[in-house]
Amino acid sequence: MRLWSLSPKYLDRQGLLAVWREALLAKKVLEGKTKGYRNHPQLERFKEQQYPLDHLNFYLQGIYEEALSRGYKFEKEKIGLLKKNIEKIKVSTGQIKYEFEHLLKKLEVRDAKRFTELKKILELEVHSLFKVEIGSVATWEKVIKKLKEIK
Repeated sequence: MRLWSLSPKYLDRQGLLAVWREALLAKKVLEGKTKGYRNHPQLERFKEQQYPLDHLNFYLQGIYEEALSRGYKFEKEKIGLLKKNIEKIKVSTGQIKYEFEHLLKKLEVRDAKRFTELKKILELEVHSLFKVEIGSVATWEKVIKKLKEIK
């Protein structure tokens, strides 16, 4: 499961479809509708919030909007109620950098054009649910020491 902190605009088609599915799975986990993945590290930052489902719905909305802008037909009714004035979740600069390197390694293999475009980016945007603060990779992240091995 990968719930990207990065803006979904950076994801290729395969990545956008995957994060939609994985976020929907995360929603089911938070709703108590699945037996697996209950302790998945990617869910920690959502579980830490007072209203985890509200944050996950907001996250899904951002993915939905990106999909809509590309002409994809995701099912909006799967998102659930959206609350206004949702408090943003902090994400560190180290986490953003790590995720971007992770994404680039994936794109290098499956979408060379997007890889070439993205590796030129100097200032990264994050999903609208998050606000950036200076720091290292998140403690919940399962760091792959050799990013060269990411496929």
